[in-house]
Amino acid sequence: MSEPSSAKAWLRALELTASIPRHRNRVFPTVIEELAVRWNREPALVSDRECLSYRELDERANRYARWALHKGLAKGETVCLFMPNRPEYIAIWLGITRIGGVVALLNTNLRGPSLKHCIDIVAPKQVIVAAELVDALNPADLTVTNICIHSDMEIEQHSGEALRPTERRDVSIDDRALYIYTSGTTGLPKAANVSHARLMQWSHWFAGMMNTSPADRMYDCLPMYHSVGGVLAPGAVLVGGGSVAVAEKFSASQFWSDVVRWDCTLFQYIGELCRYLLNAPPSDSAHRIRMACGNGLSRDVWDEFKNRFQIPRIFEFYAATEGGVPLFNIEGERGAIGRVPPYLRHRFSPTLVQFDVEQVEPVRNEQGFCIKCSAGETGEAIGQVVDDPSNPGSRFEGYTNDEASRERLLRNVFKPGDEWVRTGDLMRKDERGFYYFVDRIGDTFRWKGENVATSEVAEAICAFPGVAQAIVYGVAIPRADGRAGMASLVTERELDLKEFRDYLNNLLPHYARPLFLRIRTEMEVTPTFKYSKANLVREGYDPAATADALYFNHLKDEAFVPLDQELYERIQNGQVRS
Repeated sequence: MSEPSSAKAWLRALELTASIPRHRNRVFPTVIEELAVRWNREPALVSDRECLSYRELDERANRYARWALHKGLAKGETVCLFMPNRPEYIAIWLGITRIGGVVALLNTNLRGPSLKHCIDIVAPKQVIVAAELVDALNPADLTVTNICIHSDMEIEQHSGEALRPTERRDVSIDDRALYIYTSGTTGLPKAANVSHARLMQWSHWFAGMMNTSPADRMYDCLPMYHSVGGVLAPGAVLVGGGSVAVAEKFSASQFWSDVVRWDCTLFQYIGELCRYLLNAPPSDSAHRIRMACGNGLSRDVWDEFKNRFQIPRIFEFYAATEGGVPLFNIEGERGAIGRVPPYLRHRFSPTLVQFDVEQVEPVRNEQGFCIKCSAGETGEAIGQVVDDPSNPGSRFEGYTNDEASRERLLRNVFKPGDEWVRTGDLMRKDERGFYYFVDRIGDTFRWKGENVATSEVAEAICAFPGVAQAIVYGVAIPRADGRAGMASLVTERELDLKEFRDYLNNLLPHYARPLFLRIRTEMEVTPTFKYSKANLVREGYDPAATADALYFNHLKDEAFVPLDQELYERIQNGQVRS
């Protein structure tokens, strides 16, 4: 995208969001009411299960609003939603939030203690559960007793007509609308607060950035309990008068045929979805896609994905559900997560500060203040906490747990009393102002006195022919400082380990080359395609902990050699130099 085109995108986004703070009682459910009048019987949400026009979506939302009133839901009280992807999903949270309720979007893959935890921390008055997920809820484990098994028959008892003045409640953009959970990859999930202001900002900002119109249809196969798949993607398209094709789940084999069948012009991606599509067998790509929008598209697959599937534009962005630091790469700069135009840096521009990997905190100078990174230097991205009513999108809204919210904040950063929100992500910024994701804090480890960014090593490994997926992490070795690198791989065929080792030697510095390899048939991932490292780190390089093939980068033999129990014991006893 050219510079003038990107400037127009920023301008559209600013224009669409400028009036949000001035109309405090115009919330997203109100917008849907307005759209129903304008677009009436035009399609809003389509799927193999059912299709809803704008009018039908609004009417369905009114039925759920009246259902909530009938259940005695007070303003600010919570309803948990436990349901797979379908158009009904959006109608439910639209209706409940329309009368001031809060909807907690539960991860449909959770079971047992994790599910109980997510329900308990929001203290719901009701739980709506899809019939196919009833068995996942054990009433004996739950503190809430009001479990409503979703039934069309019950909802149809309530009128879909516009709410009467006596049924409406005073709902403003300052009120909480949703709870959306963090993935829990580093512990139990946290429930992030999402206000009506954030819903308005997300939907209208991305509508402007993507220039959505009635001619657009978004293919949405991401989980609807996620901020991207359930709120941002559909919201941005609906605001523009377009429609959303809802898939129940992501399928690499069905993706492009669905895109063509539903005549989609946009799709949303996250994490490794694009890599999965590249690794899938060739399929029909005669589509009308004009833009792919999402986050987490790795540099090593960016060009191949764009060229193979003929994607005209890639719009990569960076954001956190709980708010604080948004970035947007509307220019399509390969591998970048965003850039802030000079004329907007006063409004939201993250700062990178030097970070101590061993202490797991920002570096402080003699005066006790953080140190800003120079161009090209890696540091943690932080965003200033400012109470600016005109800019609700940059507000940090935190979690239900106050302590968890406080842990995300840094104080006395550059001057006494200032406050900044931590992203937990390491980034670097080039001289042109483009930001690049480096690693999650906690993933970067230190070896041979140097910091090793796991994401950069994984990217290098995935560029080797035959490697489909790679997870890199640090493992402790007795009598050695820091953590040694280990890579778990999924391969398309048997690797030539000598050629692979030579490749790594030529590409990576000595301290970044993995000392251990683990060859797997598949990776464990979260529903949003994030890799689950916890078990891999815990099992380490112990042959007794896994049936996967393990290899050791033997420095003396200059080769990857099979790691059996005998070699493992020698490493543990310090008899093998690492």
